[in-house]
Amino acid sequence: MFKEIAFTVYAVTDIRKSREFYEGKLGLKPNGEFDKKEDSQWIEYNIGPGTLSIGCAPDQWKPSENGATAALECIDFDKAVADLKAKGVNFFMEPQSFPTCKMAVITDPDKNKILIHQRAQK
Repeated sequence: MFKEIAFTVYAVTDIRKSREFYEGKLGLKPNGEFDKKEDSQWIEYNIGPGTLSIGCAPDQWKPSENGATAALECIDFDKAVADLKAKGVNFFMEPQSFPTCKMAVITDPDKNKILIHQRAQK
């Protein structure tokens, strides 16, 4: 019935502030169709085969610090953690190592949680 997850979206309250976080702090690039729309209320970022979106529709849904969490796979986890800390990103859960992976949880300006992750090298 289903073949893939089309996208994951976080509800945000201030699209400009959120763009500063997702583009400035996380370094994500918006899809081409959104590059020139500074007032867009929906922004999509392709990451590998998936898409992470942010959307501002306060009358339809609200951010939640207790909602679902997207996990972003890092190329170099330790470098990503150092870069995010240098940019002042809030860590909800400090980096931890497990037999199968490394992970940490950061928060965006609306306290949506984003898991940063790297699978253990085999």
